[in-house]
Amino acid sequence: MGMTASLPQTDRLGITLFLAACLHALLILGVTFKFEDRKPPDHRQQSLEIMVVRQPKAPPEKEEKADFLAQVTQSGGGSEKTPQKPATEALVQPTPEPAPKQTRSAPKTSLPQPSPKQEKKLITQAKSTIKLKAEQAQPEPKKRLTAAQLLTSKNLEIARLTADLEEKSQAYAKRTRRKAVSASTEEYKYSAYLESWRRKVERIGNLNYPDEAKRQRLYGNLVLHVAVKTDGTIERVRILHSSGHKLLDDAAIRIVRLAAPYSPFPNNIRKETDVLDITRTWQFLRSNRLGSE
Repeated sequence: MGMTASLPQTDRLGITLFLAACLHALLILGVTFKFEDRKPPDHRQQSLEIMVVRQPKAPPEKEEKADFLAQVTQSGGGSEKTPQKPATEALVQPTPEPAPKQTRSAPKTSLPQPSPKQEKKLITQAKSTIKLKAEQAQPEPKKRLTAAQLLTSKNLEIARLTADLEEKSQAYAKRTRRKAVSASTEEYKYSAYLESWRRKVERIGNLNYPDEAKRQRLYGNLVLHVAVKTDGTIERVRILHSSGHKLLDDAAIRIVRLAAPYSPFPNNIRKETDVLDITRTWQFLRSNRLGSE
């Protein structure tokens, strides 16, 4: 009989359990599980580098007898039978534009060539012209003034300023000195002269009252400006505010001129005034008389 038959029942069960445990341990320890990482696939394009390697050319054969010398080798570059010197200009030149058609052809005149003497003369003239222009272009050096010249110029400037000042002073002294007076002037020397002047105008006005104003029974007030000079003569007369009747305005001006000349200015007024600007209000009253305010 075999080995299994000779083993007891309990030994066979133990061996079977041991083999089963080994088999399960091998399966458990030998088999592993790995979770895959579910990431989106990378769709980026990958660049491909290409390297081109040129094979070196064989060195050209050296010509023993070259027709011309060139900067680089031109082996096999010519197809002409006869040797020609290479040109330095560009191989391809731009095509020239067609010249405009001329209706009339101008006669060709050949200019005479100057002789050697004439050429020397022209060169000499050109050099002299250039030299003259260079001399004219150079600024002349400024002359420095001496102390005496500076002092003289300052004295002349002071004299000129003094003369201008004297001229202005004389013009200021010769200006017309004016004084404005009216019925409200309180200074005695002016108020006294103004009162005598008023009385004379009223007296002459009542003696020469306009008859037409009497017949038409015109009356009214007007403001009159009279400029009286030092000798009592009238410089001018004008109406500042009309009475509303041209007849009365003209009569007032005529009366003031009839009363002239007035008394000359007294010495206390003459010293400080050349013209008195008198402003008064004159009244043509209903009683056919001339009055003043």
